Amino acid sequence: MTRPTPFILSSVKAGRFVNEVEYLRIISGQRQDWRAQALKPCLWVFSLFYRAVVSIRNRMFDWRLRTIERPRVPVISLGNLTTGGTGKTPFVAYLTKWFQQRQVQVALLSRGYRALPGEVNDEKLLLDRLCPGVPHYQNPNRCASSKQAINEGAQLLVLDDGFQHRKLARDLDIVLIDAVCPWGHGWLLPRGLMREPKSSLKRADFVILTRADQCSPAALAHLKEEVARTLSRDRIACAVFRPQELVNVSGETESLDSVAGKTVWGFCAIGNPEGFRQTLENAGFVVAGMQIFPDHHHYSSDDLEEIGVQAANASAELILTTSKDLVKTSEQKLSEIPVWSVEIGAEIIEGNEVFEGLLQNLMQEVSLD
Repeated sequence: MTRPTPFILSSVKAGRFVNEVEYLRIISGQRQDWRAQALKPCLWVFSLFYRAVVSIRNRMFDWRLRTIERPRVPVISLGNLTTGGTGKTPFVAYLTKWFQQRQVQVALLSRGYRALPGEVNDEKLLLDRLCPGVPHYQNPNRCASSKQAINEGAQLLVLDDGFQHRKLARDLDIVLIDAVCPWGHGWLLPRGLMREPKSSLKRADFVILTRADQCSPAALAHLKEEVARTLSRDRIACAVFRPQELVNVSGETESLDSVAGKTVWGFCAIGNPEGFRQTLENAGFVVAGMQIFPDHHHYSSDDLEEIGVQAANASAELILTTSKDLVKTSEQKLSEIPVWSVEIGAEIIEGNEVFEGLLQNLMQEVSLD
C-alpha cells in the first residue's frame, strides 16, 4: 500500500509526525500494540484542553460576547459533530438542486479546506460538476464571502461545514450524523474525532442520520434515541447514499448493471473509507482490495502509479474511486485498467415530510426578500 502523507495530530503539536491512517487505526481501537495503548492516554489529555477551548468559544457565542452577523438572505448550514465522513457534499448538491428547481438563486459558501495554494479543493471541484453554474465562494471568512455572494445576486446561501462557524447566523441549522460511526469513536479530538460534544446538538434545527442502511435496525433505533434526548423526534430524519452510475474523467458514464459482479480495486481519500468499501460491495462488486489515503489527499504521479500496480497485481477489471477523488486525477486508465468514480445520490428515506416543510418555510422568506 502506498504510504499516505504525514500530518500532525489535529491541531495539537504532539512532538512528532503520525501517519493519518495509523492515527485513525489507533483511536478506533484497530491497533492494540503497546505503542497505540501508550499514545491513547496522551491523546486523552490533549482532548481535555480541546474540550475547554470549545466550551469557552461556544459560551462566548451563547452569551453574545462574540459578534454574529446576519445576512440579508436566508442561510442554510450543513455541518456535523465529527471530522468529515458524514456525506455533506452529496447533501449540499441535494439542497442546491432542490432550490434551483424552484427558481431560487443559490450560492455556496465553504472554507476551502486543504486546498493547494492558489487552487480550490476537491469539494469545490466536485460541486462545480454536480451543480454547474452555481457560484461557490471559498474563503475562511464566510461573513465576507456571504456579502460578496449577496451583492452578486444570491437569494439563498448554503453554508458547507458550517455548524462550528457561528459567526454567520443561519435560518436552518442541519447536522449530519454518520449512523455507522456516529460519535467519532466516543471521544473529542484528538483522542477521537468529535469536534464538539453531543450536547451541542441543542443548537441544531434538524438532524439527518446518514448511511442508515449500513447499520443494523437495532443500532439505528438506539442512535435515534440518543439524538432524541437533545432534539425532538420529528426533527430527525434518516438518509442513504445510493450508487447511481459510473463516471470517468472524460464525463462518460456506465450503468451499474453492466459492470455488476466485476472484480475491482478501490482507492479513496475521504473521511469514511469503510463506507465507500461497503457501497462497492452493496453495488455488487467483488472488492479485491482498497488503498486508503488521508482525507482530501492530493494524488501524486507516484500515488497513481502505485494504485495501478496494486490493481494489476490483484487482477482487477476496474479501478473505482469516489467522485470527490476522481476530480483530483486526470487518468482514464491506470496500468491499462479503466478508472471510474461511483456517482451517488442522497435520498431521505424517513422524516422527509418535516424536512421539506422546513425548506418550504425558507422559500417563503426568499419570496418576501
